[in-house]
Amino acid sequence: MRIAFLACNLTLADSPERRPDAFEHDQMMECLTPALAAHGASIEAIRWDAEDIDWSAYDAVLIGSAWDYQDNLEAFLTRLDVIESQTCLFNPGQIVRWNCRKTYLKDLAAKAVATVPTLWLDTPDANTLSGAFDALGSDDLVLKRQVGANAEGQFRLHKGDPLPDLSDPMMAQPFLPAIQSEGELSLIFIDGAFSHGLIKSAADGEYRIQSSYGGSERRHSPSASDLTVAQSVLEALDDAPLYARVDMVRGDDGALMLMELELIEPFLYPMQADDFGERIYEALARRLSTI
Repeated sequence: MRIAFLACNLTLADSPERRPDAFEHDQMMECLTPALAAHGASIEAIRWDAEDIDWSAYDAVLIGSAWDYQDNLEAFLTRLDVIESQTCLFNPGQIVRWNCRKTYLKDLAAKAVATVPTLWLDTPDANTLSGAFDALGSDDLVLKRQVGANAEGQFRLHKGDPLPDLSDPMMAQPFLPAIQSEGELSLIFIDGAFSHGLIKSAADGEYRIQSSYGGSERRHSPSASDLTVAQSVLEALDDAPLYARVDMVRGDDGALMLMELELIEPFLYPMQADDFGERIYEALARRLSTI
């Protein structure tokens, strides 16, 4: 089995422009490489936008640390079409196209998944931004790009603050205090089965939990009820993805709500898992054996 791991110029080990969180790419490779090698398989990190790659030479392609796709969306989706015409892609292009715009949350909410209340601002301006506070019943909002990652282009806005100049389609959500008290609960699933969980915490004075902003994480065993909530999110999908990260936060009533369902290129926190590489290998082997 020969696997390609889609990366980008900002995460590859030999890049002079590496992101501060590119160590997460390293952790994935350090976990997957020996696990696959133990079965005579191999994995190779390749830039998603590299030219003249014979993708048919690989049994499968995993979308790994392609962490610049949000700024090059159409080119990224076109490249995935090329890859999928030559070999197996995980997660498949159909899932990626649905998940790349956070409007997928509308679809999940329509299927009774509890999501963070959201106001969609396709053409944000001073009027829509000012009205968002009343519409969401909060004086403290978080504005996110509808196509975005790693909290880039994200703002926390209090009522009365100067309004940012925004050009991208945005979404507005009430700030949830639990993100700073309990943290964000992330549950990772491989081939539909629960693998491991963690709590991601923001640094002091920060609300963003990503490592780029000083966030940290710790291993966490979810309660049966919390696990059921996460599983219900995946059950709302037509097909189980090869990998999924369900990011949730508690509302004021203590109930978990879906913050994001990460199905494209999430960091899967292999260091917080037991036998993560083996789980990925087994899932790949099962999928490829049916093709």
